[in-house]
Amino acid sequence: MSTTILVVEDEPAIQELISVNLSFAGHKVLRAFDAEQAQTLIRAELPDLILLDWMLPGASGITLARTLRSDERTRHVPVIMLTAKGAEHDKVEGLEAGADDYITKPFSPKELIARIKAVLRRRAPQLTDDVIQIGDLKLDPATHRVTGGGLALTVGPTEFRLLHFFMTHTERVFSRAQLLDQVWGDHVFVEERTVDVHIRRLRKALEPGKLENHIETVRGAGYRFATQLPNPA
Repeated sequence: MSTTILVVEDEPAIQELISVNLSFAGHKVLRAFDAEQAQTLIRAELPDLILLDWMLPGASGITLARTLRSDERTRHVPVIMLTAKGAEHDKVEGLEAGADDYITKPFSPKELIARIKAVLRRRAPQLTDDVIQIGDLKLDPATHRVTGGGLALTVGPTEFRLLHFFMTHTERVFSRAQLLDQVWGDHVFVEERTVDVHIRRLRKALEPGKLENHIETVRGAGYRFATQLPNPA
């Protein structure tokens, strides 16, 4: 599944190498040469993951990482630090600043892609292509297929993203605003009631497999994906 990755790297050759390999891997790439430019891009569009060089002109990558972690909007965006500093205390400092992983230069593009996949699998599983199965319901992000109750289910693109998010975050209640941020993106401005429309469409798509009750309404709070279907009365 395509993800948006912000590359914050002041060395043009390294930035180009990373960006080209990420694009070949199917990612959308945003580029910044310093912390100020990175924050401007983040304000416009929240990336799914940030590759952050430690040594930047002006504010350092460590400073930016701490800023990202202190802001509610960016707190949960995965961050991978890129640096030539390989000492253990440097790695500890990077991780304590909020980085999810730490890659020491030089590194191979193959290693970088593998690290990105690992971090996304851990921090944002809805952005991976891993097949998910819960009970009779199976979702394959790579082929965009949903099956349930022995049937192929027809699910629209927005409903597919919504279901993918729910199936990777089961048993948790999400408000309409949270679902808009996670599924539509925080840079897309739509009414919260839009969520209700797509929830109804998703339930309708799951009906042929008798799986619509996985999506529960929690009055006054939002919606939840239940891993166990309620017993029929």
